Amino acid sequence: QVQLVESGGGLVQAGGSLRLSCVASGRTGSTYAMGWFRQAPGKEREFVAAINWSGGSTNFGDLVKGRFTISRDHAKSTVYLQMNSLKPDDTGVYYCAAVLTVGLPYTPGEYDYWGQGTQVTVSS
Repeated sequence: QVQLVESGGGLVQAGGSLRLSCVASGRTGSTYAMGWFRQAPGKEREFVAAINWSGGSTNFGDLVKGRFTISRDHAKSTVYLQMNSLKPDDTGVYYCAAVLTVGLPYTPGEYDYWGQGTQVTVSS
């Protein structure tokens, strides 16, 4: 079992930046891929970014490419999502997710563990 806790959300103006953190606890010594997803009211959960267990490979949703970066610190069992040039359309609840795999999954159904989410609101 893996427990995930997100933090770092908040209210920011368009063009601003936020850094989200996801701290993992439990069986974190295995090869887990980590992902970030977001969900706006009335919309489906959307892929944002993923990083493989080593941190050597990453993947991003088309809407955030070039603006967001993902990284992980194994010593701290933490994954980060750096969000720059934020837009009002980036508003939503951001969820951290984990799955035991050496791959780089990008759909919600491929992930086994989820955090409670952190709200990000971008004002125009």
